[in-house]
Amino acid sequence: MAKKSFIPIPPMAELPPAEEINVKQILDSYLSGETDLICVLGPTASGKTRYAVKLAREINLLLSELQLSGKFPAEAAGAEIISADSRQVYRGMDIGTGKDLNEYEEIPYHLMDIVDAGEKYNIFEYQRDFEKAYQDIIRRGGVPILCGGSGLYIEAATCGYSLPEVPPSPELREELEKKSDEELIAMLASLKPLHNSTDYDTRKRLIRALEIAIYESEHPVSHTGLLPKKTFYIGTLVSRDERNAKIDRRLDARLEEGMVEEIRALMDKIKAEDLIYYGLEYKFVTLYLLGELDFDQMRSQLATAIHQFAKRQMTWFRGMERKGIRIHWTIC
Repeated sequence: MAKKSFIPIPPMAELPPAEEINVKQILDSYLSGETDLICVLGPTASGKTRYAVKLAREINLLLSELQLSGKFPAEAAGAEIISADSRQVYRGMDIGTGKDLNEYEEIPYHLMDIVDAGEKYNIFEYQRDFEKAYQDIIRRGGVPILCGGSGLYIEAATCGYSLPEVPPSPELREELEKKSDEELIAMLASLKPLHNSTDYDTRKRLIRALEIAIYESEHPVSHTGLLPKKTFYIGTLVSRDERNAKIDRRLDARLEEGMVEEIRALMDKIKAEDLIYYGLEYKFVTLYLLGELDFDQMRSQLATAIHQFAKRQMTWFRGMERKGIRIHWTIC
């Protein structure tokens, strides 16, 4: 039997200081043009969606007061949420991605259920679709709130530069296929910071990430005036122990709600390797359905993988801060 490799868990990092968020000040900043987007970010199970919906409602109450006093157009839209989740874009991938659409209730949302499961939605397509949704909200006089945990998607939406659509290169892929995973990861690390190991958790993803990185290194990045340039970032703060406990409770709830059955139904239409491509729940439950893991192994390994994923998300967000982005962390 092959030996299992274990990833050592480093000492717990110190949490950033929590702040009190003044919603009126944020709205005033947006209406004055000092801010052009509000972004709620955080690791999985930190309560960011619930917080974003609460924030949208508070903004709408303030806007209603301004409308009654004649200081804001009565016909203008209110706060609307744009998702920055790399898997909630897929139709039919609901329980596994935590896509609780009922949570939004009266608050409009964008960029969920826009692609069929089985397709390979990419960062270029996300930036294009974000730009359309963002401009649509602005045009109707609304207040856009970006919400999610995908650091790559958040940066694509708020970095202010256009990403090139990278065409596949069969010749390059053939050349890369000859190299080991270690060589490919080293090549990728020489071209871009490896904040998020989802770039290389499968060989197919790794080769595609390299294909994009090589293309971008050879083509100048162009800036666009249609993306936000002055984002106000709010981070949802939770300790690692509390976050892991929430992850475990949520995982058990999703298993009881029928996550295995959801993924079994997807396997009737989508190849197993394509489901594994989506990672986390879709990877481990697919391996269970293929008989490669028993239920307890699936549940245990999946919980560990989600814990590690949440830690990588926080690493990404702290990396954003090191690059000069101010994140206002708050406890939900």
